[in-house]
Amino acid sequence: MPEKLVTYLFDMNDKGNIIDQRPPFLPMLIGTGCGSGFWPWGPGTAGSVLATIIWGFLGLWLPTSTLSVVTLSLVVVFTVLGTWATKRLQPFWGEDPSRVVVDEMVGVWLPLIVVDAKEWGWAIVALVLFRFFDIVKPLGIKKLDRMKGAFWVMGDDLLGGVYALIVLVVAMQVAKLLAA
Repeated sequence: MPEKLVTYLFDMNDKGNIIDQRPPFLPMLIGTGCGSGFWPWGPGTAGSVLATIIWGFLGLWLPTSTLSVVTLSLVVVFTVLGTWATKRLQPFWGEDPSRVVVDEMVGVWLPLIVVDAKEWGWAIVALVLFRFFDIVKPLGIKKLDRMKGAFWVMGDDLLGGVYALIVLVVAMQVAKLLAA
């Protein structure tokens, strides 16, 4: 690979480095969504896609009602773990590093709570809706995104996930009415 390209790829994910040391492994593993946050082109999308795939694999073995409970549990557990990991990573990578994608994973799991695992079309709609709210940041999401602290790194994506959930539920109800 040409040297300039290699340098460019590494620099894309070196935004906001505070110190030149490697962060602790467990917070890095959790915060980067098992490394998906190191994807150089759209790490947030990479984390969201990984979370959707994890949800899909869980859906292969779990009935829908159990999948919903497990997905809600993932949201709660990874909100806590993500806040912890982000707090540990901020001294190394800055206030809201793009490599930290556990917040996007939690955010996309919220609308997936209401999706049947056999209906991948709705899962893709959930993913697209969440990414829309995460990227555009309307309706107070931008305000949360500007707040300082590890929890608020998670908070704006939680709100984006709630908005995606609301829009998804409405869309699913409209589709049901039109199909009747």
